[in-house]
Amino acid sequence: MMALWIGLVANIAGMAILVYLVYFRRHFRRDLALAYIALSMGIFAVTLLLSESEAGLGLGLGLFGILSIIRLRSDTLTQEEVAYYFISLAIGLINGLHPDPAWVSPLITAFLVGVMFIADHHWIGAKTERQMVTLDRAYPSQQERVAALEELLDAKILRTVVMELDMVRDMTIVDVRYRTNESVGTLPGDKILERIKNRKEPLDQQQTIALQEPIGAQQRTSSGFANRLVNAITGR
Repeated sequence: MMALWIGLVANIAGMAILVYLVYFRRHFRRDLALAYIALSMGIFAVTLLLSESEAGLGLGLGLFGILSIIRLRSDTLTQEEVAYYFISLAIGLINGLHPDPAWVSPLITAFLVGVMFIADHHWIGAKTERQMVTLDRAYPSQQERVAALEELLDAKILRTVVMELDMVRDMTIVDVRYRTNESVGTLPGDKILERIKNRKEPLDQQQTIALQEPIGAQQRTSSGFANRLVNAITGR
């Protein structure tokens, strides 16, 4: 009985730290924070009941596996959020089993929380980003594609994965992994705005466009010229 209560406390404390002190302060999704808490506590309760039931633990885990697949397919989740999803599931499962000795489940829970705290820290790959970029030209050449992306993103391109190359519509969709330049990331806000203002516009944007006069103004101009012509002929 002591192992059960220790497992319950470890599950609540571990999930509170994982969700509200680690996940939410970095990803800011309240809906998933609630989902992680509900998943872990639900796994804990069902595992606790099925461990003493004749139905067996395998049936319960199979049901939760089906529910997990449905949940993961019902919304768009990033890979980081999927990782928190499975860690929440593992914490609820371990504490629901509450193996002997009693300190095993709190130790494993603390270990999993610590792994996520370190693995998802901003120090790791702080300047490395990933984006899905749509280019307005077809770039079959790797060198041309990388050069265009480096000019567009002002960053060092690490890897590109072509998702779509459309030669008819002259378009390229690329999955880009890049490292931002230090010169760009360390500029203060005023310098960045000044840099944008001083940037030269393309030639096609510098061309002036002559706007046509409204139809009413054109009609008034034509009628005035006709009146002057009639007056000149008649000698008025």
